[in-house]
Amino acid sequence: MPIATWGGRSTFEYNGCIETGTEIFFGTNQQATVTEQQWQLLRSHFLGRVVEIGTSRDNPPQGSMGEWSLQNISNQALMSYVGVILVREFYAVRESETQIRVVR
Repeated sequence: MPIATWGGRSTFEYNGCIETGTEIFFGTNQQATVTEQQWQLLRSHFLGRVVEIGTSRDNPPQGSMGEWSLQNISNQALMSYVGVILVREFYAVRESETQIRVVR
């Protein structure tokens, strides 16, 4: 079942979970993998902090989760999906339209 992206302008789907890794399906036949280890790195880096989600595909804010992800997980801008998955699986709280807090 399609899930709305962070900004709500499109949808995506995914298989798996944060604990075992995910395959994210978006756009026209595009997909990306976030491994269990990558999820763990992201969560430990941002744990307890309120930060900008950084969904911009080419210029996420400095210090945002999106900027970190481009440097450490994938050269694809995935925050529109990753942020939603974190919240759906109760690893994060959406603090505002642009901010997220990882809680575990």
